[in-house]
Amino acid sequence: MNFPTDFSPYVKYSAIATLVFLGLTLLAFVLKWGIRFRLVGVTSFMAVITLSIFGLGLGLLTKNEIPGAVRYTRVYDNGGTQVVITVPTEITETELDATLRQAASNLFSYGRVGIGGTNEFMIRARTLLHPKEGVTIPVYLGQATRPLGERDDNALKIEIFPKALAQLPKKASV
Repeated sequence: MNFPTDFSPYVKYSAIATLVFLGLTLLAFVLKWGIRFRLVGVTSFMAVITLSIFGLGLGLLTKNEIPGAVRYTRVYDNGGTQVVITVPTEITETELDATLRQAASNLFSYGRVGIGGTNEFMIRARTLLHPKEGVTIPVYLGQATRPLGERDDNALKIEIFPKALAQLPKKASV
């Protein structure tokens, strides 16, 4: 599932709803409606929601960009120690290294916990090969591991599987 990281439309519509409720609240006080104090609560809640969405858009979901990395998709995440990403079949060894580094940086979270006694966070990169019609083979190309509690890139270990890379179709030269 792709989650949009641009929150500006949500902030805009939430701010408009907040202003509408503010206007309705002011109108309720002028006309002495019975629900005027409830509208104060609704307006206050909408203001809190608007500010929260704005704060979320400021930087909670910032992603690092590593030069040479290709686009990847997360296909499995147990929420703890293991993540599997899928990459295109036309990937090179240097692109795979950069992509694993970028995934390790972007998917790291202090909220991940060790499952089954392991204290290592592992990201595995795979692609799907179709040797003949109706047959799909997942091929694991490499992996990145780091301790769960450390974001330091010196602790990151990248392992690339050359035999798996040799199975990939070669890029067409121009």
